[in-house]
Amino acid sequence: MTPTAGQALAQSGLVPIDGQVLLAHVVARDRAWLAAHRDEPLARTQAEAFFALAKRRRAGEPVAYLTGVREFYGLVLAVTPAVLIPRPETETLVELALAWLPSDRAVRVLDLGTGSGAIALALAHERPGAHVVATDTSADALAVARGNARRLRLSNVEFVASDWYADVDGTFDAIVSNPPYVAPGDPHLMEGDLRYEPRAALVAGDEGLAALRAIVAGAAARLAPGGALAVEHGHEQSGAVQAMLREAGFADVTVRRDLAGIARVAGGRLR
Repeated sequence: MTPTAGQALAQSGLVPIDGQVLLAHVVARDRAWLAAHRDEPLARTQAEAFFALAKRRRAGEPVAYLTGVREFYGLVLAVTPAVLIPRPETETLVELALAWLPSDRAVRVLDLGTGSGAIALALAHERPGAHVVATDTSADALAVARGNARRLRLSNVEFVASDWYADVDGTFDAIVSNPPYVAPGDPHLMEGDLRYEPRAALVAGDEGLAALRAIVAGAAARLAPGGALAVEHGHEQSGAVQAMLREAGFADVTVRRDLAGIARVAGGRLR
């Protein structure tokens, strides 16, 4: 006799949210359906698939990689171990960029290190008149991002293989990036989901500031007059990034905090 949905969750050894997400994925329903059908027996194949995923989750694999999807700014994105898992704090970067991008005219936006395409696709979705160029050095990441664009039917995004600005043409009204900013040897790299995510998308030299320095230093040459730059950074890097922006000629330097109250994004406009 197979377990009911409620019994399977209780037997999984997972925290409730993880168990619910994985079981909802297996039965191709949402969590609200699960809550209303806790006494419904699972098919044998469903029970076997769920317990297999639960075992992998107990071993530490991220839920997003197990289900292959993650929601970001209202969009459901495919994710694989080739890309960072989109996180709610990165929505802070999208919100700042949207505050700067007009909705009544065509604009050009550059997203450096796009990964799954989360930032680029959120901006393209919210600003249909924008042309968004999204770059990454990883061919596997670009394949994931292109697939997400196709599934979301967003045709105003162009994907380019580029090491930051190296193979990017033209100027932009805004540049955005969630670059690697974790210092090598940071103990957090050995904890939680970070253990499974691509190291090249997480770690940067110079105490985590190397990629941020390259992005800020190269922005002026790629921005139209009055253009804006916004970057995500680590929780102890806000002061250093603000100083970089001012030294590079940016005015109206702005800091945005995430939902946890942590200074997470810094940006400014080119004088």
